[in-house]
Parts: sequence; C-alpha cells; structure tokens
Amino acid sequence: MKQKEICQVIRQEQLGTGIYSLWLEAGDMAGQAHPGQFVMLYGKDASRLLPRPISICQTDGTALRLVYRVAGAGTEEFSALCKGQTLEVLGPLGNGFPLREAQGKRVLLLGGGIGIPPMLGAADRLRDGAVAVLGYKDETFLKDEFERACPVVFATEDGSGGVKGNVLDAIREKGIRGDMIFACGPIPMLRAVQAYAEGAGIPCWISMEERMACGIGACLGCVCDTAKEDAHSHVHRKRVCKDGPVFLSTEVRL
Repeated sequence: MKQKEICQVIRQEQLGTGIYSLWLEAGDMAGQAHPGQFVMLYGKDASRLLPRPISICQTDGTALRLVYRVAGAGTEEFSALCKGQTLEVLGPLGNGFPLREAQGKRVLLLGGGIGIPPMLGAADRLRDGAVAVLGYKDETFLKDEFERACPVVFATEDGSGGVKGNVLDAIREKGIRGDMIFACGPIPMLRAVQAYAEGAGIPCWISMEERMACGIGACLGCVCDTAKEDAHSHVHRKRVCKDGPVFLSTEVRL
C-alpha cells in the first residue's frame, strides 16, 4: 500500500561518477517494498514542483536503499543529503518482478547502466537461483554486492572489464542459459532483450524507465505502447507507473 512519509537519511555514499547510494529509514514502507518497485522523492526547492522517481535497490525491512544517477537539478539536490536530514517519500509504487513464478527456476537478471540497481533486490531474494548479467559503459558499481548474492557475469562497452559489449554479448560469449529473464535498463537494451527472449522462447519481464510526474497513474504522463487494447480505455496504451513498471515483454511495444 503506497504511503507518503518523512524519511530520515541513514547514510549516503558516492559509488562512482554521478552514482550515489542513499539509505533511508522508511518503516512500514520498507517492509512492504518488492523488487522492481519504485518511490517518488520530493525535493525541498519550491521551484521544482514534481517529485523524482527512483527505483528501489534493496530493503532490510525497515530501511530502503536507493541507488541513482545525478541527471538534473532534482537528483543533484538529493546527492547533497547527509545523515540525519529528512526527505518526503511516496511509495512503494508500481508492481515488481514475479518472484513467486521464479521459484525453482534459473533466472537471468539483466541490468544495464542505472537499470542495474533494481536488480540487486531480486538477486537478494533469488540467491543461487539467479545469474546476474550486468552491462556497464565503463565504470562498474554494485558488482561486488551482486557477487555476494549470486553468480555474476559483466560486460563493459569499452572492454575495460569483463566481456566487451553489452549484456547479450556476455550471454552469448559465456553460453549462459536460463528459464526466465528479469531485465531493467535503457530502451535499446530492453528492445534487444525482448527480441532475444522471443527468439529463445524464454518468458521475460522488463522494467520500463520513463519520465513520471505523479507516480500513481493520474496524470497519464508515462504511458507506453502495448500489444493489446486496454479493456477500460480501448487504446493500446498502459501507464508505466501504475500498470508497471514491470511488464511481461510480450505486453509492450518498444
């Protein structure tokens, strides 16, 4: 159940260039969070009216971990937060990855760029039932923490570490196989994963990254194209924040 709370910063650290890890004391919100869901963070600068959506990276039952990239003035404000300061948070929002369906199966967790953090929560839950395949531009982050949860293969675009290329290059070079796929990353990556899963006949769930204004499905600012007509609106559209952000890959058009 979504709720708005004033959350206190437990700690924050920089993981890489423009990448920050923020732990928030979140009480019941943290206890309800599910891998793949997100929260909306409200800044204190009155000139920025809209909150920022941030995927949930991890939870320990009472605290939330958010790993995000500074992309503008809003996230720049969050990166300056220190222990003891507070932040208004709405969440948890959206759906999550289908962990129940994954029980007893080998799941490929595919993360690209800032789509890597939300996959860590799934790795924590699935443990040895998963293989994480992580794609970076160059600088790596969170890799060690994934390795403590499950086997990891990684790729870098510049070839500075792991397989040279992307997550699919790593899958093919290492001969990795799985029964299901969970994926999060930029649209070009998700489009390629969608095609790969369809060709291989593997059920695949993807977490969509879209600009959001409200986070609760009211503004219709984050709709995506769908394969089927919505029964209520009679259009080929769904709201990423409300109907997603996790979709079965065959549901959406990328």
